[in-house]
Amino acid sequence: MTAKTGAASLPTQALCAVGVVYGDIGTSPLYAVQESFNPVHGIATVPANVIGVISVMVWTLITIVAVKYVVLILRADNRGEGGIMALTALASSAVGRRSPRYRMVVTLGLLGAALFCGDGVITPSISVLSAVEGLGVATPAFKPYAVPLAVAILTGLYAVQKTGTGRIGFLFGPILTVWFVVIGAAGVGSIARAPQILAALDPFRAVDFMQRSGFVGFAALGAIVLAVTGAEALYADLGHFGRTAIRAAWFTLVFPSLLLNYLGQGALLLINPAAADNPFYRLVPAWGVVPMVVLATAATVIASQATISGTFSFVKQAIQLGYLPRMQVVHTSAQSLHQVYLPDVNWLQFALVATVTITFGNSSALAAAYGIAVTGTMLITTLLTFEVLRYGWKYPLWLAIGATGLFLLVDAAFFSANTLRIVQGGWFPLAIAAVVFFVMLTWNHGRRLVRLRLQKDAVPLKLVIDSLVASPPPRVPGTAVFLRGEQEGAPRAFMHNLLHNKVLHERVIFLTVHVLEVPWVPDEESVKVQSLGHGFYQVDVYWGFMNEPNVPHALALCRSHGLSVEPMETSYFLSRQRLVPGAGPGRMASWRERLFAAMVRNAADPADYFKLPTNRVAELGAQIEI
Repeated sequence: MTAKTGAASLPTQALCAVGVVYGDIGTSPLYAVQESFNPVHGIATVPANVIGVISVMVWTLITIVAVKYVVLILRADNRGEGGIMALTALASSAVGRRSPRYRMVVTLGLLGAALFCGDGVITPSISVLSAVEGLGVATPAFKPYAVPLAVAILTGLYAVQKTGTGRIGFLFGPILTVWFVVIGAAGVGSIARAPQILAALDPFRAVDFMQRSGFVGFAALGAIVLAVTGAEALYADLGHFGRTAIRAAWFTLVFPSLLLNYLGQGALLLINPAAADNPFYRLVPAWGVVPMVVLATAATVIASQATISGTFSFVKQAIQLGYLPRMQVVHTSAQSLHQVYLPDVNWLQFALVATVTITFGNSSALAAAYGIAVTGTMLITTLLTFEVLRYGWKYPLWLAIGATGLFLLVDAAFFSANTLRIVQGGWFPLAIAAVVFFVMLTWNHGRRLVRLRLQKDAVPLKLVIDSLVASPPPRVPGTAVFLRGEQEGAPRAFMHNLLHNKVLHERVIFLTVHVLEVPWVPDEESVKVQSLGHGFYQVDVYWGFMNEPNVPHALALCRSHGLSVEPMETSYFLSRQRLVPGAGPGRMASWRERLFAAMVRNAADPADYFKLPTNRVAELGAQIEI
């Protein structure tokens, strides 16, 4: 379910895509129409407005999801992988490191990733809370218990993350398929009673509504855009299922079901404008409300799971690309590298999600906070797609603008409308995004300063080797491996070992890890071995940002290059760095230095991160001034 395989049939892949890709956007009908007609927006539930709002929703689904994501952006894959980090790597590679646009592209990508984190906190809260609020339709006495029940469900969801989703994942597709069939069927009966809602299929009704309503209609876009939340998951899960399966699921099941349900809710409002307080659940007969709540809760848990897993995947990629410190990464499946669990991220996100659920208290209040992060990420995705079209695929300027210009205008309109809701709660995901953004910038900049300091103080490796050949110290049996940064001279751990132990191993390997701006590097291309003579070797290991860091595995691959490494005769020497503030140009502000130093202290042990055998590791301390 979690990885694209050639053996799986298209229907099977499409079924799995329904369960993983479409949970978020599939549960949007729970709150999108309700929030659009929230009295605070000032849109009266008169027939012209109902048809107009539903028309805007329908054509937003067509424009943003069907055309922009399903047709265009799914083509912008980075060796089969998608998502904001993969797109950033693709766009930055397209413009090139020497281009003045490179820094802008990377900054946009990091900002989009940070907004995704803000979105990831709101999605589980609003999804689960909007589902359990349906019990208040069945019995108003239940309303005080909606928040405690939602928190309890979310607690259970985050508690089971450590076991992995593989055991229950096979149920995701069938459950979401039932969900889409049921919500589509719920809309059909309402449409039959008020077929005039079909006028919403005319795009001119959407244009007419926006023209008539003026600023009120523009402000309402902040709520209408809730219909397309989760569209980014289409692209993020490209590597799991492939574009064909994702497209098939959208056009054969997801879009028809969403279309019928939104039209059905609109028809209900034409018949009974008072149903605007919760049009989704009022589509259902009284006897069906509780079963629908159960089904909706299952669907929203699945939607939340996709967001949680997406956050884990993003953090893992950001670590690989050098924008976040090392963290403990636990693989929960022997069959799929996509299934990972990051304990620190899991419980930090839970704390934020629980806080949001309790503080905001209902899905309507959360809706005000939701759209800003979603639309910001969509806008940045469009901008990065332009860079890929223009500089990666070499489209003429007019064609690149033509392919992305309309989407840019639509995204900008939705984003602008959501800025009006910052004071109503939109500040919260923006605050989370700001923290994540500055943490990533600080870590990346701090690492660059450390590299520069190491390069400045480093002794050229060739010079050290020549001196050791001229006056060789005693050599002891076995192999010593020293991690060495790119463009670094002799590693500090190597120099300290010589200084204190005054011996050399029979074979010394200097190992340099290169993380490329591609998702995967196959084993046969991941290792290069260079003999430096006299038992010294330089090994360069190349990983993509989705590859699993595993140094012993990389060394085992050296056998095909003429270098055989015996695991039980190999020792790994690491440098434990202690940072102290420095002076001079290029240094960070003092508060950022303290933040960077704290992240270095709390980063996961490199021996664990690189899968080094703990009984074969020796650490040597070093003090570095930044």
